[in-house]
Amino acid sequence: QCDLTGWWENDLGSKMYVSAVDSQGNFTGEYHTAVSSAEKPIKLSPLVGTQHLDEDGQCTFGFTVNWSFSDSTAVFVGQCFAEDGGKEVLQTSWLLREKVDSLPDDWKATR
Repeated sequence: QCDLTGWWENDLGSKMYVSAVDSQGNFTGEYHTAVSSAEKPIKLSPLVGTQHLDEDGQCTFGFTVNWSFSDSTAVFVGQCFAEDGGKEVLQTSWLLREKVDSLPDDWKATR
């Protein structure tokens, strides 16, 4: 059974903390990325998300990170997998939206 609550670390060294998940599947937390193209120093950034509560415990979830050190926002979607031996793994995909100065530059704003 997967439990999103607590600290998570990805392969690049970014760390995420998820507070308790409420009865509706909502949660908040903080994200500290280890990688950034922003020119400002990396800072801890708030996140807010929701988890689909299901009986087998291998839930899908999504969350948004409002980067506190840049004019960008990221959204993550994923699923939690409980492996044999009790190890929990989050498998995610993400999109990052950076602020651009004009509509003609919109093409380069999302990664």
